[in-house]
Amino acid sequence: MVACNQGGFSHGPFVYASHVRLAPQETRTYLVTAVTAQRRSLFQVTATAELLAQTFLDYRSQGRFLLHAFVIMPDHFHALITPAPDVSLEKAVQFIKGGFSFRLKSKMDVWMRSFNESQIMSREKFVNCVRYIEENPVRRGLAATAREYAFSSASRGGLDPMPAHLVAGR
Repeated sequence: MVACNQGGFSHGPFVYASHVRLAPQETRTYLVTAVTAQRRSLFQVTATAELLAQTFLDYRSQGRFLLHAFVIMPDHFHALITPAPDVSLEKAVQFIKGGFSFRLKSKMDVWMRSFNESQIMSREKFVNCVRYIEENPVRRGLAATAREYAFSSASRGGLDPMPAHLVAGR
């Protein structure tokens, strides 16, 4: 089994013909993890977790990135994203973290300054990452099944499919 952390777009605002050779910046899919400042359990509060989920969905609908999977844990999130061709990974994470912080209007620091990322280069790693993300609440004892956890792609469905550059196995 390949660990999680170790074409073009076929959905949303990015459409490329299958015969077009994609530039490296157009084949970027990442597992991203960000942690709250001082590992505070901000997302134990339903309204706060819902606000972060809505932040993900809003920037996705604006075409900033494709959102393949996500989970919001009490003190961190994991997301599997493919930034838009004109958006760097750093900018995509800034949309998420900064957009959430702005909406929350907290006087305290919300996030640790950095984030962790791992580029996903194969279909197998993509599938393993989705499983890792969606099963995270089960492993932590927050839900009996992935679908029962409200703040995860497992309970929502309808997110972006695997990018064509991974489906094709390039």
